[in-house]
Amino acid sequence: MQAEVCDAALEALKSHFGYDQFRFRQAEIVQTLINGGDALVLMPTGGGKSVCYQIPSMLRDGVGIVISPLIALMQDQVNALNTLGIRASFLNSSQTFEARQVVEQLLRDENLDLLYVSPERLNTGDFFSLLSNIRIALFAIDEAHCVSQWGHDFRADYLRLKVLHETFPQVPRIALTATADRRTRDEIVQQLGLQNASRFVNSFDRPNIFYRISEGQSNRQRLWQFIEDNHENDAGIVYCLSRKNVESVADWLAAKGRIALPYHAGMSNQQRALHQNRFLVEEGVIIVATIAFGMGIDKPDVRFVAHLNMPRTIEAYYQETGRAGRDGQPANAWLAYGIQDVINLRMVNQQSEAHEGYKIQQHQKLEAMLGLCEQVGCRRQTLLAYFDEVMEQPCKHCDNCLQPPSTWNATEAARKALSCVYRTGQRFGINYVVDILLGKTDERIERNGHHRISTWGIGQDLSNKQWRSLFRQLLAFAYLESDADLHGGLRLTQLARPLLSGDESLHLREVSESSSKTRRGSKRIVIEQTNQPLFERLRKLRKSLADENDVPPYVIFHDKTLHEMAAIQPLDIEQLSEIGGVGEKKLQRFGKAFLTEIEDFVVEEA
Repeated sequence: MQAEVCDAALEALKSHFGYDQFRFRQAEIVQTLINGGDALVLMPTGGGKSVCYQIPSMLRDGVGIVISPLIALMQDQVNALNTLGIRASFLNSSQTFEARQVVEQLLRDENLDLLYVSPERLNTGDFFSLLSNIRIALFAIDEAHCVSQWGHDFRADYLRLKVLHETFPQVPRIALTATADRRTRDEIVQQLGLQNASRFVNSFDRPNIFYRISEGQSNRQRLWQFIEDNHENDAGIVYCLSRKNVESVADWLAAKGRIALPYHAGMSNQQRALHQNRFLVEEGVIIVATIAFGMGIDKPDVRFVAHLNMPRTIEAYYQETGRAGRDGQPANAWLAYGIQDVINLRMVNQQSEAHEGYKIQQHQKLEAMLGLCEQVGCRRQTLLAYFDEVMEQPCKHCDNCLQPPSTWNATEAARKALSCVYRTGQRFGINYVVDILLGKTDERIERNGHHRISTWGIGQDLSNKQWRSLFRQLLAFAYLESDADLHGGLRLTQLARPLLSGDESLHLREVSESSSKTRRGSKRIVIEQTNQPLFERLRKLRKSLADENDVPPYVIFHDKTLHEMAAIQPLDIEQLSEIGGVGEKKLQRFGKAFLTEIEDFVVEEA
């Protein structure tokens, strides 16, 4: 693909970003924009989407206008570009009037390569007047899935971005996202008027991420075991469903000795910004958050993403887990879920005031997520199939591939469970029905007379844990549903009829009493470290330089670049320039300091 991109683009890639070659289909995308064409780009997180519009913005006449949904991250993105020697700035509501005037003058004087704005800012009349008086290299619409009213990150102002093409028909546009199934892609094209755009759909696979989905109880303790076994000093993100859980889990992890910071929409803007900055700048910080956190996070060395509740959709799961391992190094995606997640999410959808079509679509997305959780085969094959991508062979890099779960003939047990739900009136929750099956008695059971029904005590061959697992899977596969009007009471669906009548059999994932121990934890992260002592010295130097320049450490150099320095041990500028990620500007600004550190280490070792 390198022959398809002009020499100037390759030169910009090397001098600013420190790489000799484009990855994936970056070269085709860059050349499409340089030639003035439109593009729709689907590329996994960490795949290098930003380079696709940054380099054409520098090479075409005028300034590249980047529409980004998150004001909080614009400063970090601009700082990183300035460090690379790229003239970038932003306009948003966090700036003073005077600061905005300075940026607007830079625009008029054509002294910017890139300008970041929010969709809300772009849609104002004043900003459009400003755009009409400058030369525009291109429009880049980042996180383009926000245009989808069926999606999980819908932003109403994205719907008005179609006006860009109507007002500036000669300016090329690029819409980018890491998360879009076929329906969302079609909606992006329709809403943004990109019918004539070239489509670049790369593989959704993130081969460096190990996927692990864990069912059961005691989620917090299992989370701690996972962190302790695999990520003793690593940065990570823990997602929770509620703000209350975010606060309590962050406090709980902090009490265990980790730096853990909460992040949710109920906190002040200043507190959220402080915690986000600490996560970006400090080493080994865990952020505990609701889904309010994460879109556009550029931190490359997040080694794990954990979920203490099941996400509503595969798109949300894929996007959130994709924040791990952006540097291409090994990372973990760990999810714990249980019966209550299934019940809660279905009830939320039932009680939604959205129109019926949306509720049906969200129900289908939830079913797909449940299917991924209960999958007995390769997780990655199922995940990629959702995005219409075929993986011919199992990945050998997920929990089910490394430790294939056992299955069992659950037909008879499922009939007992369904019969018990029916004979108790289809109005009680799981705990109550399991107590009936196990033959327990208490005041409530006796008052209802359920100690005298035929299903009382017929399930003593299975444990409480095994019955709960069975009910979770019956809910997941829609043999049962939870009635919102009955506060989670179970009732049978149409799918239960053939199973009860003996016309159908059922095989399910087996859960034994020891399963949580035999499948505990995840795959331990092992990053190749040919010289750990030198790497640690270079990391300390990087942190010092980052503090001096008021940027996160990864803006100086990524961990991967430091590992390569530690392995090769370059002793002059020419050798250092051959290291991946060391561009011309960084070589000029930081090269001497790193060479001195490496030389001192070599001398001391000798």
